[in-house]
Amino acid sequence: MNRFKFLAALFIGLLIGTQTIAQEKPDLVVTGGHVFDTKQAKFIPNRGIEISNGRFKSLDGTKKEGAENLELEDNHHVLPGFVDCHAHYNVRLFKKRREEYSVMPVIYLANGATVTFSCGEFDPDAMHGLRKRIESGEQIGPKLLNSGPYFGRARPGWARDKSEKEIREEVDFWAGKGVGGFKAKSIDPNSLKVLIDQAHKHNLTVTGHLDSGYRNSVNPRDAISMGIDRIEHFLGGDAMPGSTSAYNSLQSIKHGTEEFDEITKHFIENKTTFDATLTAYGYLGIKPGVREEYGYWIDESKFFTPYVQEIVKNRKPMRGMGIYQRIYDAKLKTIGAFHKAGGTISLGTDHVSNGNHLPGFGVHREMDAMVRAGIPAADVIKIATINGARAFKIEKDHGSIEVGKVADLVVVEGNPIDKIRNTRNVRKVVRAGKLYDAKKLLDSVRGKLGPTDKEEEADW
Repeated sequence: MNRFKFLAALFIGLLIGTQTIAQEKPDLVVTGGHVFDTKQAKFIPNRGIEISNGRFKSLDGTKKEGAENLELEDNHHVLPGFVDCHAHYNVRLFKKRREEYSVMPVIYLANGATVTFSCGEFDPDAMHGLRKRIESGEQIGPKLLNSGPYFGRARPGWARDKSEKEIREEVDFWAGKGVGGFKAKSIDPNSLKVLIDQAHKHNLTVTGHLDSGYRNSVNPRDAISMGIDRIEHFLGGDAMPGSTSAYNSLQSIKHGTEEFDEITKHFIENKTTFDATLTAYGYLGIKPGVREEYGYWIDESKFFTPYVQEIVKNRKPMRGMGIYQRIYDAKLKTIGAFHKAGGTISLGTDHVSNGNHLPGFGVHREMDAMVRAGIPAADVIKIATINGARAFKIEKDHGSIEVGKVADLVVVEGNPIDKIRNTRNVRKVVRAGKLYDAKKLLDSVRGKLGPTDKEEEADW
């Protein structure tokens, strides 16, 4: 090689090297504070989280010139983004349930929920549209895993004699539209078998709000034998006899019994996840102000329009419904035993607001309730993060802060292992590498949820 060619090659090599270094420069560097190590289930000093192209590039970085730098204080704690496996974007402000597309996504994200599964949709086409807007960057919100419509009698117009061919074609259709999983509710055994089989052909999961087997419903025990991936609300088994509905027997379920041990073992042996939704029943059963876990740390009513606020203020106070309070108490006593035995739990809020509590804030209430049930706080953090990611088979990209994964994280003030309620103190959220200020997110949607006057009320 002559001297000219050598110098030219050297110049090109240096130029390429410079471009490579520029391309690898992180977009965001988070320094200071402590970070949750999922494998060790504890917080460790943050050595520097480098984020590039929406993913974690390094966990041993320093401030970089040209990058966005977030410097944390010592009492700031970084967690993986929360995964809500039973999120609802619909509300019931008046007589019907209606999907809400503008405020709810922002509130979920501001509370650190970076992945949500819309567990049963009343308007699946509109929710599909919301997902596409979030994915394109047109709208702010968590990663949205659509479920499509309910499979079962919970769906308006569901035919009791729906054929196997129709169910398989529906699964294929919604899988083709990119749903993240399916939800069965009030479904018969034969239809559930078909749904599970066809969903699994697309490598998609199925979850179910089931019953006891009463009146051709499906007991969770039998759904687990069919291969269902998750069970909502009730453990099932012989503690829920098929001679009566689940709600009638659930309130008296106890741990330590033969029936409880058998269904717990069945979950574990089949690697089925239990989406406990502990707090869902307390919203209906517990009078406001009676239980600390249902208290407000932010005035959630202020996110509704002034019109809705005035209507809700003048409504008669909601009475606690005894059966739901008893169910909440029974679940609170049994979930800790299920976890201790080795059962896998995920976090799901499952709350539909009627003008008060909002499910985005419910992520923190659910974690609070789990600790009250006897689950160690470090395990609760894993339940709210990596367990949820595994439940949807997306743990390669979500659920923990590891190099190569999508950069989703939450910065809270105070150590949640010392006091789980510190998860409520969300200061910053990073979703796919983009940094958000939690307070600014919430401020952007105050007074915007719901109709603004009587004329708009007709659409709600």
